[in-house]
This record gives sequence, structure tokens and C-alpha cells, in this order.
Amino acid sequence: MLHASKITERTQHFLDLEEQYGAHNYHPLPVVLNRGEGVFLWDVDGKRYYDFLSGYSAVNQGHCHPAIIRALIEQAQKLTLTSRAFHSDLLGEYAAFITDYFGYDKVLPMNTGVEAVETALKLCRRWGYMVKGIPENQAKIIVCANNFHGRTLNVVSFSTDPSSRTDFGPFMPGYEIIPYNNLPALEKALQDKNVAGFLVEPIQGEAGVMVPDEGYLSKARQYCEDANVLFIADEIQTGLARTGKMLCCDHENVRPDILILGKALSGGTLPVAAVLADDEIMLTIKPGEHGSTYGGNPLACKVAITALTVLKEENMAENAAAMGELLREELAALHSPYISTIRGKGLLNAIVIQHEHPEAAWDLCLALKDNGLLAKPTHGDKIRFAPPLLITAAQVREAVHIIGKSLETL
Repeated sequence: MLHASKITERTQHFLDLEEQYGAHNYHPLPVVLNRGEGVFLWDVDGKRYYDFLSGYSAVNQGHCHPAIIRALIEQAQKLTLTSRAFHSDLLGEYAAFITDYFGYDKVLPMNTGVEAVETALKLCRRWGYMVKGIPENQAKIIVCANNFHGRTLNVVSFSTDPSSRTDFGPFMPGYEIIPYNNLPALEKALQDKNVAGFLVEPIQGEAGVMVPDEGYLSKARQYCEDANVLFIADEIQTGLARTGKMLCCDHENVRPDILILGKALSGGTLPVAAVLADDEIMLTIKPGEHGSTYGGNPLACKVAITALTVLKEENMAENAAAMGELLREELAALHSPYISTIRGKGLLNAIVIQHEHPEAAWDLCLALKDNGLLAKPTHGDKIRFAPPLLITAAQVREAVHIIGKSLETL
């Protein structure tokens, strides 16, 4: 280990509780948080940190945004859940709001991101059979290597990450995996008449913020259209102003056939997800064929309307574009021998750590924590830098100063 992190007795108490009574399916940084506001988090010892993960882009609007919390509290005191057995006064209002916001005929509300992905895949298959006329049980969906769309059994069926797949089989058939950012591979795969859809992340987040070549999304969209195949964009992490546009697909004026949203749809307060599509696709699913007890609950509807309103009213996409550019410039100006690559769009960024020590990125994150900034490595040598979208230029510079100081520990 290059860096031994300091852990107080109070922090250790909470770490021990989790270790003893919680499942060991995560490997978090040794920090125990109990308060958040804007771009900052505080731990149980009262120490303040810059949050450079934003709950994997769930808190784009900043921690505990006053307008979102106000909406949450007001609605929580009135009505939280009816199930979909009955109507609520907010579901129709929310459906009208979000379909107008993104320009689609219909929304199907779900809770978690992976539920929305599952919903999109079911919709795609149903459309493939009912509209495109694919023979029964022959539908195929094209996906990309190094994807991350969640961890249900169906979704890990087309993962290429051994930690997601090992000893979880047998897997769901019907997927073809092609390389990401590779148009010839897509073109070839689309020759199969049984292909119903192409599921893609506009930027691969979990893979280490892999930004495709300019024109990849728009050409892929065109290829799909020519082949009568649905273009499905997983914008759970890249959407909602994170990359400097409301949707990452907006950078290339691409309108997905099926749009998947989650994470920041609630500003980090509760699980809210959505699948948007036009009638030809959405109305292939009839009553009783898909759903969720909590999907479209009044609390989620009220919060999501507010979370989306905040993004526009506070110009968060514009700020993400400007601050992202500043962040990458300032990181480059560090001239660190330990950073081999800086990449990103808007405020979805990553650095690749160059060091002979295999745990260097993890150790750097421990040093960052001790110096007052929280970030997490992905796939060993990559660290995501994705602060809430209301970060200021002064805060970006202060954060980069912390990063520069922490790099010296390597």
C-alpha cells in the first residue's frame, strides 16, 4: 500500500457494524457519511469533502437540493403510494410533464435504473414480434462489450465483466455482443433480420468514461433506422445534464426510439426511473403484462417533476459543459506523470492512473479522501471525477488543487 488512510474510532464503529451484519457485495472507501449539501458531504466526525462521484450521477442537482427536498416532504405528508391498482392525481401530471420535456408520446415509470433497462428490453422484444414481425422467440438485441446496464440476471447475461457473470449462470439468450464505438461491427450485426434493437450507453460510464468517436451515435442511429431496428439509449448515468446537454445523445442530435432514464430523476432522494417511447412501441404492452408496485408512485412523480424543473431553471447543463472543460484543463495543467489519460464530456470525466503499483488508483482515492475529496476507482486504474452540476469555477480549482496534492503521495 502506498497510502495508509487515517480512520477514527467513531468511523471504525460504523464500518465494523456493516462488516458484521451487511452482505459483502460492495467494497466502499472507508468513510462514513451523515450529511450532504450541494457539492459537499460530511462524515460522522464532521469532516467536509467534495463529492466527486455524485452517487454515480444520481445527485446531479446537488445533495439535498432545497426545492427537491421541499417537494419530497410536502408530498410525503399527503400521499406516497396507491399502487397502480388505482389512479393518483400526480401520475397523469407527471406523464404529461416528462413526455413533453423529452418529446415522446408515452412514459412507463419504474423505480431503479435496471428495472427501466429490463422494461426497455421487454418493450423492444414485444415490438420486434408485434410490429417488425420477427418469428416467435427469435428476437435478438445487440449490445456492446464492456457495457454496464445493471445487475439483474437478464442484464448480466450480456455483460462482459467476469465479476458480474461468474457463477451466476445459466444466462438468458437473445443477445449479440459487439465492440463499442465500432460501426462496421454494428453494420454487420444488423444484417440479421431477427435483430429488434441496439442497446447502447452514449458514454460507457462504468467502463471508465469511454467517450465514443464523434459521429458514432448519429451513424449508429441511422444504421438502426435503415435496418428497421430500435435504437435504445441507456442515459441513466449520462443523461439529465451530466455531459453538458440534457441528454448525451443531444450532442449529436440523436433521438432514441427508446430512452432509459434513472438516477438524477429524483435528485438522489429515492429510486425513480423512466422509459420513454412513442405509441407504436409503448402500446405493444397491454394491461397486466408489465408493471411495478411502486412504479409511478405519487411521491416519485412529485419529486421527479421538481428534479427535472431544477435542471432547466438552474441551467445545469450549461454549467456542466463549462465546468467540465475547466476541470479537464486544470487536470492537464497538473502535468502529473501518474495521469496517463484525461477524458470526459461535461462533468462526466475520468483519469487513468499510470503506476507500477496495481493498487495505485485505490491508494490515490484514500489520499484524496484524507485531503477532503471523495472519488472511487473503477476497473483498477481508472478514477471517475463527476461532481454535482452546480459546482463553481472556484470549487473546481480547489478540488483540482486537492487532486494535485494527493497525486504526490504516489
